[in-house]
Amino acid sequence: MNRRRLLKATAGFAVLGLAMPRTAFADAALRRAATGAANAAEFGLTPNAAQNQTAALQTLLERASAESIPIFLPPGRYRLSSLVLPRQARLVGVPGATLLEQDDLGSLLTGREGNHLALSGLAFDGRLMPPSGSGGGLLDIDGTLHLSIEACTFANSGGNGLSLRRTQGNIRDCAITDITDYALYALDSIGLDIIENTVSDCGNGGILIHRSAPGADGSRVSGNRISRIRADRGGTGQYGNGINAYRADNLRVTDNEIADCAFSAIRGNSAGNLQISGNTCLRSGETALYAEFAFQGAVISGNLVDGAAHGISMANFDKGGRLCACTGNIIRNLSEDGPYPSPMAGFGIGINVEADSTVTGNIIENAPLAGIRMGWGPFLRNVTASGNVIRKAKTGIIVSVVEGSGAAVISGNVFEDTPNGAVVGHRWAEPATGDLLRSSSETIPHLTLAGNRAD
Repeated sequence: MNRRRLLKATAGFAVLGLAMPRTAFADAALRRAATGAANAAEFGLTPNAAQNQTAALQTLLERASAESIPIFLPPGRYRLSSLVLPRQARLVGVPGATLLEQDDLGSLLTGREGNHLALSGLAFDGRLMPPSGSGGGLLDIDGTLHLSIEACTFANSGGNGLSLRRTQGNIRDCAITDITDYALYALDSIGLDIIENTVSDCGNGGILIHRSAPGADGSRVSGNRISRIRADRGGTGQYGNGINAYRADNLRVTDNEIADCAFSAIRGNSAGNLQISGNTCLRSGETALYAEFAFQGAVISGNLVDGAAHGISMANFDKGGRLCACTGNIIRNLSEDGPYPSPMAGFGIGINVEADSTVTGNIIENAPLAGIRMGWGPFLRNVTASGNVIRKAKTGIIVSVVEGSGAAVISGNVFEDTPNGAVVGHRWAEPATGDLLRSSSETIPHLTLAGNRAD
């Protein structure tokens, strides 16, 4: 079907009681030339019509799909409900002017087992209607070989903004705001790029990259601006995170600006080979940057954390969490206050680390509890802390001296204004030594101190 045949096929619209409006040929030709698309206004859709227009747009999309002809929606409001995208669909609007408004319960647009789905310049308004079923969003996609969403806005969802399963492709230059649950929930992705979007005012999470079972994901989350993420469901970190990875390996989370999250700016749970770099994280309610539970492999480098209950945590060696490089971060202005009672001696630690890891070249300032905590009870193995600058911390470095702790090296660090000591051994939450920089550490066989300076 070519475009001429598509125009001819509008005769079938009479069955639906839809008339094609008369439009000057020159104007129609100019519009098609400008957009490279069939103009939906020529096929029975009316901007700002009071009635639901799902049936008309559904028919047009299905007719255009066979020839991969894009559909252009002129500026205006279109009331839709549960529109099903065909296997190939390209829908184009005018950014900020083409509004798709939810007219009934469910998702605005759904797609299943698509080959190529492209959406551009569309504004989705959910009118805070709840989705049908669990995990639904304004856009609900399951199984797509290539997904492209650009310059779209998603607002006022009663569930998620976008719910994506088994997709690959990109979401770029979109705005997702005023969302009841998650801005973007991606499950079992096949490599997804989430680039330079704006996310704000979400009830339980920003961008979530999850998997049904641990495995390679390979998504990239970069250059996004994320702010005001709440945790309306409560909990101790399941909700309220700007970016959250769960059981998804090989993620790169880079160069995002994230502010005012109820819990973490970036949280990796059982996510292996996780790279977190170049992010700015402001005013996090709990731990700003987190690698936790059964992860193996995390690089956390070159981030700036200003305001959090904890700065960076690489924890849960008891669950298999290990293998981290934490390098070149700036962490400052931490708080003793967290969103729940702390089970581990309180909040206010710059960097927490447990196993097979290096903590190198970081700057930590204003940490109410400690600059660095190495280990928790016997959960300490093969950790070095070297070349860090720690100032205005109650204790510079806390290191576990509980029986069964593994090797730890503390070298070449600079401490200033650490009133409880530069390096102090702890048994769980309680101090068990004096300042080890001012006394011999020979009685602690697993610990090596060298070249540190305290002023």
